[in-house]
Amino acid sequence: EKSNLKSNSFMSPSETVSLTSSDPSHVRAWLAQTSPKMLASLDQFELELRLGRLTTSSTAAARSSSLTSSRELGMFSTSDRRLVTSRTLELLKKIIGQTKWKSAAQLLLLLRGLGRELHSVGGFREPAIGNVVRRIMAAVREEALNEDARATAASSSAAPKPADTAPRRMSLQTMLWATPQPVKGIIHRRSGSFSSEADAFHMEMPASYHAERPELKQEVMEAIGEINSDLEDMHKNIDEQATKHIHADEVILTYGRSKTVEMFLKTAAKKRKFQVVVCEGAPHFGGRETAKGLAAAGIDTILINDSAVFACMARVNKVLLPAHAVLANGGLISPSGSNMVSLAAKSNSVPVVVVTGMFKLCPLFPHEGQDTLNDLVSPSSIVEYAEMNESLMEDVEFINPVHDYISPELISLYVTNIGAFQPSYIYRLLAEHYHLDDWKSFEE
Repeated sequence: EKSNLKSNSFMSPSETVSLTSSDPSHVRAWLAQTSPKMLASLDQFELELRLGRLTTSSTAAARSSSLTSSRELGMFSTSDRRLVTSRTLELLKKIIGQTKWKSAAQLLLLLRGLGRELHSVGGFREPAIGNVVRRIMAAVREEALNEDARATAASSSAAPKPADTAPRRMSLQTMLWATPQPVKGIIHRRSGSFSSEADAFHMEMPASYHAERPELKQEVMEAIGEINSDLEDMHKNIDEQATKHIHADEVILTYGRSKTVEMFLKTAAKKRKFQVVVCEGAPHFGGRETAKGLAAAGIDTILINDSAVFACMARVNKVLLPAHAVLANGGLISPSGSNMVSLAAKSNSVPVVVVTGMFKLCPLFPHEGQDTLNDLVSPSSIVEYAEMNESLMEDVEFINPVHDYISPELISLYVTNIGAFQPSYIYRLLAEHYHLDDWKSFEE
């Protein structure tokens, strides 16, 4: 990790560094020589990320040792999680705009290296950081392929047309080969060699990616602007769907603290009259702040203990849950305790609706079960350290996870800023937002 924070000290100042690898240390050396100001901005961003100033998710709230009371924890978690996403987008836009890369291949290497470094310094606790990098990489690939398709179309129109111009019958094979296919050569490399894997990533790119294109920078900047607009309009687009999913006289149950869910309910309350049951979300008690905010907006609100969820579920019409990340199989990473709520809803045939933005869509599969994108924090929020000295506590192991994994079978619907989808449709959204070659770029 320390090697990622320092450029190669053995490299002489007169030696020219070319961007030929996505190794984070190589990317840092390239930035140090070509754009020292951008390297300083990257270091400042990493410092804030390490100190938890950008991560506003439940992980940061759980890890904050200075926030002791439930009120302070609730106030901390009200911060908009879009902060870290927009700051990441701003940093990448600045680096892309002010560095001197020449082709789509070099830009992809730069982005992949930055993604790996941000992931290693704390981005693994905030999946939205990697998601933003993948979105930009997908935009770069799309622009490069579009340019190649335009060049192919221009050359084919200039060439003489064959005598047989009858349209071919469309089939799966003709559809698959209608777009340029990257040719992957056989690459012999040592297993576990990071530089070899980076070289393989570079060699597997189509030839059109290596062509110098000065206009690509402007096209990528426009794509970044579209991503930023989606972030800014996220809450508005989600809230417009509130009255489609919440009806009059319903009883809605929600868990913990989420600004997105709270705004969704407040928007629906402007045209509907309903009741909300809020679970307090121990041990961080974010639900208490949610209940206060809903009650202040004039919504009939009831605050219950987490242990009373199953008893109350028979009266509930719908469950609304927040999201830390939406996985590739349609599963959900949500605050710890949400799985219990989902199981109770399943037992009572109550639909579970997840309200989230598309920037939380993460191309990962839950191979680790409940440990997927999870984090274990100190049990001090559950048991006081003074009580641990008692003899009865010596053989007790306390596990305090920050998140729960909820399988897609327990979820009925995802309400996002681009519409509502069932968990089985998530794979299609992943194909639209990310390129398959970039799914595991930062975790390998």
